[in-house]
Amino acid sequence: MAEQALVAWLLDSDPALRWQVERDVVGAPPEVWRATRARIATEGFGARLLALQDSDGQWAGGAFFPADFDFHGPEAAEGAGQPWTATTWTLNSLREWGLDSAVLRARGTAELLAENSRWEYENLPYWGGEVDCCVNAWTVANGLWLGADSIGIVDWFLEHQLTDGGWNCEWVEGATRSSFHSTLNSLRGLLAYDVETGGTDETRAARRSGEEYLLRRGLFRRLSTGEAVAPWVDRFAYPFRWFYSVLSATEYFREAALFDGAIPDPRLAEAIERIRAARQPDGTWLQARRHPGRVWFEVDVPAGEPSKWLTLFAIRVLAWWDSATSD
Repeated sequence: MAEQALVAWLLDSDPALRWQVERDVVGAPPEVWRATRARIATEGFGARLLALQDSDGQWAGGAFFPADFDFHGPEAAEGAGQPWTATTWTLNSLREWGLDSAVLRARGTAELLAENSRWEYENLPYWGGEVDCCVNAWTVANGLWLGADSIGIVDWFLEHQLTDGGWNCEWVEGATRSSFHSTLNSLRGLLAYDVETGGTDETRAARRSGEEYLLRRGLFRRLSTGEAVAPWVDRFAYPFRWFYSVLSATEYFREAALFDGAIPDPRLAEAIERIRAARQPDGTWLQARRHPGRVWFEVDVPAGEPSKWLTLFAIRVLAWWDSATSD
């Protein structure tokens, strides 16, 4: 599809996506994309999720899993996919889409969750986090966004960083080697903290070590053999959820570099070319799959179809890389 048609296709989107296209692809004035962003609370995906919030502040009655989830039933079977409807997943979506946190703060969401929501793991209080790196990273980011007291979890990341520089959610099962998935999600939580507060020497050092873990592997290779760690590294799917790919990883490095005032690390080059190679002749990127599991509603296309979300992320990452490396 020609560039003008591609942009028109991207703009014909839910406000949660459209405002980002206006800002990052079209280069629209701030008053334009901010007006679109404000519509998230009243139209489309954002409004639909807001309408589903329970009176106790939660979604689907649970912190990470819905209240009716049967941990021994078919939905918990291998390959079935976990539900994506509970509180943490819904907050992640609203925050990542750009909803103004004032909407949920006006509802007293942080306070309601402090009072009513407990993790399925050992019934721990919501804003205190639990033992999973990814869960704790999202809790830090969501807490900062909503003004909740989740800062104590940041020290947990410093204490649980592994010797190779990354993190692994399976540390409680004895894992001593880091995971691509866990490391990327942990980095996102630490970046959210640094952006919101300015960070500390310790959090910045932890973030650098985690980034180095991924960069030494070119974002997708085994350090031992140089082979791709798994097929999922360039199997792009939106929503990203907790899953790793070179697209979601380079989007993190783009955000971190913009915050840090840094240029792209040259070790991202191979990952960038994998993203570029996935571009279709019409300028789009295809949805590889839908992560299985219960959802409130679909926010992207089925597998095999051109994805507006993935196309936005890919265009944005490539533009950042190309503009910084063109000389």
